[in-house]
Amino acid sequence: MAKKATKDSAPQVVVPAGYVPSLKKVYKEEIIDKLMKQFSYSTVMQVPKLVKITINEGVGDATQDKKIVEEAAAELTTIAGQKAVITSSRKDISNFKLRKGMPIGAKVTLRDVRMYEFLERLIRVTLPRIRDFNGIAEKMDGQGNYTLGLKEQIIFPEIDIDKNPRIHGLEITFVTTAKTDEEAYALLQAFGLPFKKHNK
Repeated sequence: MAKKATKDSAPQVVVPAGYVPSLKKVYKEEIIDKLMKQFSYSTVMQVPKLVKITINEGVGDATQDKKIVEEAAAELTTIAGQKAVITSSRKDISNFKLRKGMPIGAKVTLRDVRMYEFLERLIRVTLPRIRDFNGIAEKMDGQGNYTLGLKEQIIFPEIDIDKNPRIHGLEITFVTTAKTDEEAYALLQAFGLPFKKHNK
């Protein structure tokens, strides 16, 4: 898709008229029917949906150097294709030299087109770049959502390690309308998230 840069933001996705992300098509044409059968739903309205994806990048060193958190926000903007916001400490924590309001990381929330586009890049390009990759942990949060922790942001091909030598971890949270963890797992697995296989 074409992108348009504005003065104070990341390149903006310009969505062509009628464009539908491929994973959104998969959801409508395949996943809904699959989950209807798997869970014996009586109506399509009961089928869980992926609502949003939030990406958080915490930067512990930011308490010593504010420039680091700004760099993290720029990185996250590049990864997500949407401008990231800087997150701040909600309270004073003396052990970590944190004061309330101090910048400690960056966050971005993706919905609809950007959400599906990011999910497809994550599944098809980013995760396969992890060395000795054998699947992601399958533990849900008990409320139909799932958080994936990544140790290094440099696995994203958008990141140039020469320009971004600092290594930071990321947390990617998938928020769904699923009522149970089992339904959330089935939904995300149907999208193609490579969960570790059960040991028999």
